[in-house]
Amino acid sequence: MTVRVLVVDDEPMVCAHLRTILGAADGVEVVATASDGAEAVEAVVLHEPDVVLMDLRMPGVDGIAATARIVQLPNAPHVVALTTFDGDEHVHRALAAGAAGYLLKSTPPEELAALVRVAAQGHAVMSRSAARSLVDRVGDEQVARRRAAARLARLTDRERDVVALLGEGCSNAEVARRLHLTEATVKGYVSNALDKLGFTNRTQLGLLAREAGLGRK
Repeated sequence: MTVRVLVVDDEPMVCAHLRTILGAADGVEVVATASDGAEAVEAVVLHEPDVVLMDLRMPGVDGIAATARIVQLPNAPHVVALTTFDGDEHVHRALAAGAAGYLLKSTPPEELAALVRVAAQGHAVMSRSAARSLVDRVGDEQVARRRAAARLARLTDRERDVVALLGEGCSNAEVARRLHLTEATVKGYVSNALDKLGFTNRTQLGLLAREAGLGRK
């Protein structure tokens, strides 16, 4: 199956660069580009991409606001934030808005298409070290940990076990193997946790687990 991608960036050269890289990859097609957040929302409705590569810092409607709008659309695509610097303070806000992960604009061309395919499958595109650095930026660590633990208290023990492994970056299959469950059962626990916490994707669950001090190896 071909992964349909929308590229959003206010720099034409960046859009052209990403279109060239992804256009040369097997199984990936750039269906459109957009130069701001408002245009991105319209392009999602019009072109129905599987993945949106979203620049965060744009004039007008920025990438964070656009992400929040897009993830609420019917059959919403997976939004992946694009940033220049690892640890950009906007990244945590984008993840909270519903982004399924983030990529640096400097990601090597040979890796970019593979990561886009991973995102299209609904998996988080974010290194464990990057996730850890994001959590470290959330105010006072002890306060953040207490608040996160209080939110996780809404879950059952088994749901917390699953979320803790998401915090380690585990896939559903890895969680199932480690907890001796079926993958379908794990998906059910993830879905229940998302509903109880008001989240839209598993990346947010993983970050919450890390904030609470879970999921650390």
